[in-house]
Amino acid sequence: MSMHAIEDMVQGAVEVLDRHFPADDERIRDWFVALYAFQFDYDCSLTQHRVLDILLRRGHTLRFPVSEHPDHAERREFFEGISEFTTLREFGEDEEVFAGELEDGYVDPPWLYCEAGTALWRRMTGPDRVEPRTVRLLDVVVAVAQAAESAGDVELIALWWALGHEALVGGCPLSAEELAETPGVEELRAIVRRTGAHEAKLWYDLRPDDESLDSLGDELMTWWYRLD
Repeated sequence: MSMHAIEDMVQGAVEVLDRHFPADDERIRDWFVALYAFQFDYDCSLTQHRVLDILLRRGHTLRFPVSEHPDHAERREFFEGISEFTTLREFGEDEEVFAGELEDGYVDPPWLYCEAGTALWRRMTGPDRVEPRTVRLLDVVVAVAQAAESAGDVELIALWWALGHEALVGGCPLSAEELAETPGVEELRAIVRRTGAHEAKLWYDLRPDDESLDSLGDELMTWWYRLD
């Protein structure tokens, strides 16, 4: 899979959600957390800087002077020596390099950043913090599709829907009927139908053609991609 496609889809989702939903909608922060968790499952670069103003405004990311890091006094030389973008999580030899990369925040001089739900965020916000709620990716994608439909962004709807049921729904539905009964699935399909997203031309297209669907004989995949 093209990792740039995932990065662009997440960026587009963040932007359209921010434009569509009110400034006081507290769900947005949690949706952003879910979107970046999805992105981290792929070999993607850190792209939060593309939409940093939105992430700060919506409370997904917090920004502080580097001197406010709780370990600054003990590690003054280290922090004052940071001259470029630096993630602060330190990994052992046997640890996966990208696992939890942002848990301890990052520095982009002169600022320290932390994201909602991470270890540094908990240290910086104290006991009265409101933890991000766990949300299903499918619920976020439905919200993205609603916002994109309002904005006339058919391509964004098509890109997310084209990922397929395994990426968006997960789990192990046993039949098309069970998949159809999964909350949010029919709502997403209805938006795809209304907007014609299933027929949109895409620069990166995961949708199998009819011949491929027939040859694979996969009931769930066939049901997902054939909307008639």
